[in-house]
Amino acid sequence: MRTELAGTARRLGDDINTDYIIASSRKKETLDPTVLKQYLLESIDPTFAASVRPGDLLVAGKNFGCGSAMEIAVTVVLSAGIRAVLAPSFARTYYRNAINNGLIPIECDTSGIVEGTTLRVVLDESGVRVIDDHRGCEVSGLPLPPIMIDILGEGGLVPYFRRHHGFGPRPLL
Repeated sequence: MRTELAGTARRLGDDINTDYIIASSRKKETLDPTVLKQYLLESIDPTFAASVRPGDLLVAGKNFGCGSAMEIAVTVVLSAGIRAVLAPSFARTYYRNAINNGLIPIECDTSGIVEGTTLRVVLDESGVRVIDDHRGCEVSGLPLPPIMIDILGEGGLVPYFRRHHGFGPRPLL
């Protein structure tokens, strides 16, 4: 599978936890991500959700998605039209939830990427490349195992299982 994305960088800092992504108080009202997307990252910036455009790319610092293992913290990002998150590191549960739901987690150096920059992302079995048009440079991301690329290519774990009736002949690692 080869995936190419292009979008505007939406810059965040380190340690963005799942309650920052979507506040626990909002989940008392509904778990519908199409409703909750209007509250995306509201505790960091109350205007953020209204400014997101489909195709935007979240660019964060280290430890993105730390905190509780809420799957809704991934689906609300997807519902906002964001297909990938770039960060030097992810909380393991957020990373796994991202793969399972079809959100592309890209582990790479984000230190030089600024808000509003146009980025292009190329993901395939040879690795991940992030092209920063503003700086005229390219950053390599950590490659994903082939099974994860296949799961992302199907849109997540459930669509993958529906199509392949399990993991098939590929090894899990």
